[in-house]
Amino acid sequence: MCQYSSVNGFANDWHFVHYGTRAVGGAGLILVEATSVAPEGRITPFDLGLWNDTQIVGLQKITNFVHQHGAVAGIQIAHAGRKASHDVPSTGGKQLPIQEGGWHTVAPSPIAFEPTELIPDELDKTEIKTIIGQFKATALRAKQAGFKVLEIHAAHGYLIHQFYSPLSNKRTDEYGGSFENRIRLLLEITAAVQTVWPVENPLFVRLSATEWAEGGWGLNDTIALSKVLLEQGVDLIDCSSGGNIATAKVPVTAGYQVIFSEEIRKTGILTSTVGMITSTEQMADILETEKADLILLGRELLRNPYFPLLSALQTGDNVAWPKQYTRAK
Repeated sequence: MCQYSSVNGFANDWHFVHYGTRAVGGAGLILVEATSVAPEGRITPFDLGLWNDTQIVGLQKITNFVHQHGAVAGIQIAHAGRKASHDVPSTGGKQLPIQEGGWHTVAPSPIAFEPTELIPDELDKTEIKTIIGQFKATALRAKQAGFKVLEIHAAHGYLIHQFYSPLSNKRTDEYGGSFENRIRLLLEITAAVQTVWPVENPLFVRLSATEWAEGGWGLNDTIALSKVLLEQGVDLIDCSSGGNIATAKVPVTAGYQVIFSEEIRKTGILTSTVGMITSTEQMADILETEKADLILLGRELLRNPYFPLLSALQTGDNVAWPKQYTRAK
């Protein structure tokens, strides 16, 4: 969950306390928020970044603490594409004009996310190769910072999603048109990342399983892509949805995205599920009925960073508590 609390992409005390608290609270895996591979790839000016070596130190402090307290530290790396250069959600989230600290955005095609926004610049093939290199370099820095899980963010309407969607990608070169061409950027980024990311450390890819829009990317497309990613050595698909079409109507209900992880899992790749999952009963049912291999929590852990410990207490499971907190068991 993006914290929008960085200055020039650097992790600071807020991030240290935020992620450290979830480790102390009993989370098994902590995925650090969408971290940009380039300054122009940030959603907002306040996003985390890992586009230069000086940004490693603050993140290394976080991974050290997380690992000391029994959790595994992972990180999600991303490029926002046409959804970059926005204000933070708490103040409206509108696109920032250049004179107010914004910047020119890029995309597979010159199509704005919303009609009121500036048209993004269409990436040429040289610029695409540069972005692939930025993902690779960021993955290497993530390794140096001590992360043990890496997730490529290819969902929610950010740059990679913009490429694989037929609604935002109208290119006529090898990166547009057919399914094979539209998924090319993700496959090339994945291959580049795999040259520097240790094979023994899990590699996740987050996908929007559907765009909730007529003529757009859908579950069958995601299943086909997941088969390709499995062959390429990706370990898990983080199954989400939406984010690329501003007018899409998403039917949000409890566990509404579990069907995606269940169907994608049938390809043989591991899956995780997210979205309106707030109780241990829900989680147990999902795992026991093999609808997903992993449960990822966002807002529930914002509300209660000690959810894992308290859940174990309620169910009678014997899990380790920080020694400083054992009097509260």
